[in-house]
Amino acid sequence: QVQLVESGGGLVQAGGSLRLSCAASGSVVWVSAMGWYRNTPGRQRELVATITRNGDTNYSDSVKGRFHISRDAAKKSVFLQMDSLKPADTALYYCNLKSFSTDYWGQGTQVTVSS
Repeated sequence: QVQLVESGGGLVQAGGSLRLSCAASGSVVWVSAMGWYRNTPGRQRELVATITRNGDTNYSDSVKGRFHISRDAAKKSVFLQMDSLKPADTALYYCNLKSFSTDYWGQGTQVTVSS
């Protein structure tokens, strides 16, 4: 059983910063990639940023230059530094871990950006 525990969400004013953290525990033998996705009402879950086992990163166009993903591979943890936050970034952010073809998800952490 794999568990992902997220932290770091909250309420921030536009232009502010937040740092999300996610730690995996349980029987994870192989981590292909970890990343962050977000849900907003009325929209499908969208990719925010991912980082592969090799350290390659991928960002949504909407967050490029503002968000930075990093990881601690030994601790099976992933982080998302979010700067210059906008009200449009308001969402429930989910941590994701891919192990071969299996996806694991955290329960989500709410980020709210006020204008």
